[in-house]
Amino acid sequence: MNTFRNLAQSLCLVFTVLALAPAALGAETGPSQIVTAFHEGLLSVMKQAKTLGPKGRYEKLAPRIEHSFNLALMAQVSASSFWRKATKEQEKKLIAAFSHLSISTYASQFDGYSGQSFVTQSEKPGPQNTVLVKTQILTPGSSPVDITYVTRKIKDQWRILDVLLDSGISELAVRRSEYRRILKSGGINGLIDTLNTKADQLLGQ
Repeated sequence: MNTFRNLAQSLCLVFTVLALAPAALGAETGPSQIVTAFHEGLLSVMKQAKTLGPKGRYEKLAPRIEHSFNLALMAQVSASSFWRKATKEQEKKLIAAFSHLSISTYASQFDGYSGQSFVTQSEKPGPQNTVLVKTQILTPGSSPVDITYVTRKIKDQWRILDVLLDSGISELAVRRSEYRRILKSGGINGLIDTLNTKADQLLGQ
């Protein structure tokens, strides 16, 4: 319940924000469809992971992640009240840095394939007009890992806004907490530099 309450408070900060329009990659029509399509793209990259390498995985995952997630809104929520102090140029750079780190994280974490599969299990209403899509990662010989995606319809398109991991921890809430410390000491530019540096480190640059 605390996770959902924190998420609701975060989303309230940007309730009227319009998302940047992503490039069309498919005909997903609902919350489960957008999550399933994302998993299919992720699984495809996992199967080619060793051949592609970190940079190759990044290039393959970038369009799918940019299409599946509302990265612009997620970046704004993560920056909390500091977003209002940012210039238009800083907003663009922060969204780009947030996206860069998000894609780099997936490219780094999903670096191989050992028979995994993704299962989309159910949908249920969440806070602030969101829909929670419950899924699992199945790995032979291991216990299932629960992942719940928080989705919302903006501009007639369903997109992922947050990911709740096996323990129910909101990734977006964790980022807000982490970024707030950076924002207090280095401002928006400090956060932009930090995110880009972390992303490059994950890719081995």
